[in-house]
Amino acid sequence: MALTCKQLWREVSGYIEDTLSPEMREEIEHHLAYCRSCSAVVDGTRNVVVLVADDRVFELPIGFSQRLKKRLEEEL
Repeated sequence: MALTCKQLWREVSGYIEDTLSPEMREEIEHHLAYCRSCSAVVDGTRNVVVLVADDRVFELPIGFSQRLKKRLEEEL
């Protein structure tokens, strides 16, 4: 059975946290070998997890929050 992108997205946290069955992990790794979009999702999610777990505080550039909010509103 070939794993779809949507199925992978539902399992991404288990993949990153290494809580999946060996079979599901193998299916995901097979999918990631050819799907650049899902590879980017997994990498991005992993980066967010690492940043959230990091207790350092980062200064955001002035106006960042407003630009982010505007961009998100445009996307929706």
